[in-house]
Amino acid sequence: MIETPPRPDEAWFGFKRVEAEAKSGLVRGVFDSVAGRYDLMNDLMSLGVHRFWKDRMVRRLAPRPGEHMLDVAGGTGDIAFRIIGQTKGRARVSVCDLTPAMVLRGRERAIDRGIVADIDWIAGDAEALPFADMSVDGYTIAFGLRNVTRIGAALREARRVLRPGGRFLCLEFSHVAAPVIDRIYDLYSFKVLPALGAMVAGDGDAYRYLAESIRRFPGQAELTELIAGAGFERAGFENLSGGIAALHSAWRI
Repeated sequence: MIETPPRPDEAWFGFKRVEAEAKSGLVRGVFDSVAGRYDLMNDLMSLGVHRFWKDRMVRRLAPRPGEHMLDVAGGTGDIAFRIIGQTKGRARVSVCDLTPAMVLRGRERAIDRGIVADIDWIAGDAEALPFADMSVDGYTIAFGLRNVTRIGAALREARRVLRPGGRFLCLEFSHVAAPVIDRIYDLYSFKVLPALGAMVAGDGDAYRYLAESIRRFPGQAELTELIAGAGFERAGFENLSGGIAALHSAWRI
């Protein structure tokens, strides 16, 4: 059976069709619910592997002292902290996240680490970034692009705020390449994750949505085409852990 895509005024929220204008509020609700346990859940649900994926992302970014990096959907600060560590505190990072509760959690973590002056924390929308044209040297988004309502709009905003020569990097759950791993991953995503979310974060539905949103997200080749279609150059991707995640990269020329 061929599934009818959503109308222009609709969007997918997991496996549900919702009014496009309602999706961002629903996404905020998910992350408001899990903000306090978000980092613990990341470790539990990926068995800690997300840390290696994020390390790989920041190594590919190769931030340099004096640069201004923008981390969108940066929530609790994992990417920002890595950028600050790699540049020994000599880069500036702006973290922009849709959910104020996630921004608050990230700021608290930064204070606990003694990082006060190097990171700006902003509540904002990936589809309408509160940054000037050509104002940042690098743009990262980790596990956030699939939650936006209009992927193309978010990608165009990424290009708009990047300076010429700026680097775009997107780390996202993707489509598993190996059939056997794919079946195991489906079982884990739809059975284990919601149960784990209910037990640890007190919200099984939030993690059921996250699993569904991964299945709705474009595959590696399709996302590469969308990135190129937004005006980026040299768009490509690298599969991580057999395609469970993929690291997409491109340049703003």
